[in-house]
Amino acid sequence: MPKDWYEWHDLYKTEPRLQQRLEIVQEFIADSLNASPNGAIRIVSVCAGDGRDLLGTLENHPRKHDVSARLVELNPYLVERGRATIESLGLTKQIEFINGDATIASNYVGAVPADIVIVCGVFGNLTDEEELNRLLDNLSFLSKQGAFVIWTRGHSNGIPYSDNVRKILRASEFEEVNFKLTATGDMGVGLNRYIGENLPQPKEQQLFVFSGVPNKAR
Repeated sequence: MPKDWYEWHDLYKTEPRLQQRLEIVQEFIADSLNASPNGAIRIVSVCAGDGRDLLGTLENHPRKHDVSARLVELNPYLVERGRATIESLGLTKQIEFINGDATIASNYVGAVPADIVIVCGVFGNLTDEEELNRLLDNLSFLSKQGAFVIWTRGHSNGIPYSDNVRKILRASEFEEVNFKLTATGDMGVGLNRYIGENLPQPKEQQLFVFSGVPNKAR
């Protein structure tokens, strides 16, 4: 059983549902890059882990040099691994990895509003629906009008938790572009587009309260 998020990420080597989820997330990131207008593309990643979803997509994507990105992650070992990948890709001038608390709005200042917002592995670790709504409200601060948002939500005990996320997102002016389940049927990945107005300031400085459960696939 993993003791922390650094060890949890090693489950990608053995867990088919995580491997399948990563494949879909990278597909949706590539779709978002392809659909973005010509010119610069600004990306932020919330609770970015080691950044393998974005960095793995950019490695061979024709628009990688259009991207400027900020990835925010609290675990220093994951940040170190992500920074090493950024250096190996020759993208150090375009992508910054912040070792900080992804729940705090100030860690995104200067990088938002973004064209693409990655919120993967987050929704399953919010303590209750109130926190989910709180984060979804604050997505309007992270997202420019027309931004793509890529997110994930696991299912458990036969409960399709992603259904509720999809419902709330649509009600919050994030129209659904695509949604897929992993072949294992217990991981949902969504791609939504924000059609509302960007909030120049967050509704509150703490965007959400995050509580990790590293022994469960988030």
